[in-house]
Amino acid sequence: MISTFSYNRWGILKFLIGLSILIPLSIVTYQILFLGKNSVVFLEGYPTAFSIGVLCYYGLILLWAVIWLVIQLKELIILKNEKKVNELLHLQNQVNPHFFFNMLNNLYGMVGKDTDKVKGLILKLSELMRYSIYEGEKHRVKLTEELTYLENFIALNQMRYHKKVDIQFDVEVKNENLKVIPLLFIILVENAFKHGVEKLREDAFVHINLKASDNIIDFEISNNFDATELEENHGIGLQNLKRRLELAYPQRHKFSSSKEDAIFKAKLQLKQ
Repeated sequence: MISTFSYNRWGILKFLIGLSILIPLSIVTYQILFLGKNSVVFLEGYPTAFSIGVLCYYGLILLWAVIWLVIQLKELIILKNEKKVNELLHLQNQVNPHFFFNMLNNLYGMVGKDTDKVKGLILKLSELMRYSIYEGEKHRVKLTEELTYLENFIALNQMRYHKKVDIQFDVEVKNENLKVIPLLFIILVENAFKHGVEKLREDAFVHINLKASDNIIDFEISNNFDATELEENHGIGLQNLKRRLELAYPQRHKFSSSKEDAIFKAKLQLKQ
C-alpha cells in the first residue's frame, strides 16, 4: 500500500513537471511559428485573466513541490530514527547473555549442595533478568533504577564467588530524576568481573565511582586482571558500548579506557 502510494505521488509529480514545461514551450512555439515574432515575452498580449491563471498555476506547482519536499524530508528523518532505535535495541539485547549463561551453569552445579544460597541466587538472578527484559526495551530509564540493577549484579557476583574480592561502589547523585539509556554501565561492570575477577585467584578488585549533577553523569571503573591471559573477544563489549553512545548521545559523551600495570580503567561522561 505504501509503495503504491509513493509510486502514485511520483507519477503525479512527473505529470505536473512535464505539463509545466510543455505550457510555456507551446506558447513560445505558437508565437514564433504562427505569429512570426522574432523574440517572445512570456504571456505578452494575452488576456489578464489568462496570465493570472498561468502565474497562479506555477505558484501552486511551486507550493506543492515545497510541501512534497518537506514531507519527503520528514519521512526520511522518521526512517533514520526508526533505524537508530532498532539498532539501539539490537545492541541492548546483546548485553548480558554470557553472564546469564554462566550463572545458570553455576546454579546447576550448586543444586543439592547449598539450597539456601541457591534460592538467594535465583531470586537475584530473576530480578536481573526482569530488568533486562522489560526495562531494557525502554528508551530511557531513571539513573537510580540503573544503579539498583548494578547493585544487584554486584551482589549476585559476590554470592557466587568463593574468594574474597575488594569491591567498592561509591555513588553521589544530586538529581534523582536523571535518565539514561538502559543497560549502559553494566557493560563495563560485567567486563570487570568477566575479564578481571574471574581470571584472578586472589587480590581481585573492582572499584566503581559515579557522580551525577543536574545534567552531567561521570562514571569511572577500574579493575585488575591477569596480564598473562589473552582475551580475543575483550573488545566486543566496548565496541557495543561505543556504538550505543554514538547513537544515543551524539556529541554529548566522552569515553576513554586504558590498560597499565595489569589494571584496566574506563571513564565515561554523559551530558543530558
